[in-house]
Amino acid sequence: MRQSTVLVVDDEKEIADFIELYLKNENYNVHKFYNGKDALACVEHENIDLAILDVMLPDIDGFEILKQIRLTHNFPVIMLTAKVSSMDKINGLTLGADDYIEKPFEPLELMARVKAQLRRFTRYNDGSGMNQEDTLEIAGLILNRATHQCTYGEEEITLTPLEFSILWILTQNRGKVISSENLFEQVWKEKYFKNNNNTVMVHIRHLREKLGEVMGHKELIKTVWGVGYKVEEKIQKFKDKDHTTDIGNQFDCCMYRIFCT
Repeated sequence: MRQSTVLVVDDEKEIADFIELYLKNENYNVHKFYNGKDALACVEHENIDLAILDVMLPDIDGFEILKQIRLTHNFPVIMLTAKVSSMDKINGLTLGADDYIEKPFEPLELMARVKAQLRRFTRYNDGSGMNQEDTLEIAGLILNRATHQCTYGEEEITLTPLEFSILWILTQNRGKVISSENLFEQVWKEKYFKNNNNTVMVHIRHLREKLGEVMGHKELIKTVWGVGYKVEEKIQKFKDKDHTTDIGNQFDCCMYRIFCT
């Protein structure tokens, strides 16, 4: 079985070395860098399975590295930072981060999160352990769970493993409302707490934006106020002075401002 390769980027040498030590103790291959430029070069030439990115770097910040990674890669990314601002977390998740952990951190917790992300990523990319139908279709979208691909017509939509999981669960239960709690526990495999609603909301909003760029609208995923989310074959558009209004996104943005400001 191939060993997973983890990219570690942190300008604090002691922390980067510390993470490398724990990863190697778990038999992971590690590429370690103290700046963003060398890390991006590594991503282009090496087969990376997961990245741990510090936000504050001397040349390119972790958010910019994440943006560059997401242009061509969908491997899991864990953001690592001393910042505690909710806006920083939201920004990272919106850009495509799969998890977020604050310094100082418990190394065993970081290792557990690494393993959880790699299990999820591997499951969706090699189709292991799947004995159900691996293809779903809705409103012209085709989801292939075995290859982790989402296509609309001839165009492929690049989704992170978490985004794909959310869309798969909603599509598999089309017409049914799935609560934020249910989504979080199915996708993140962790116990749901009230503040986790913001995490689900951000991923839904980012997923809507990606689908909207290709489908021409953001109305596939609907928000059922106070309950959760659902997808339906029939797309209804609400017109107001010749503009199409995405009610779900407006509600989510409103709730985002209420809870995060």
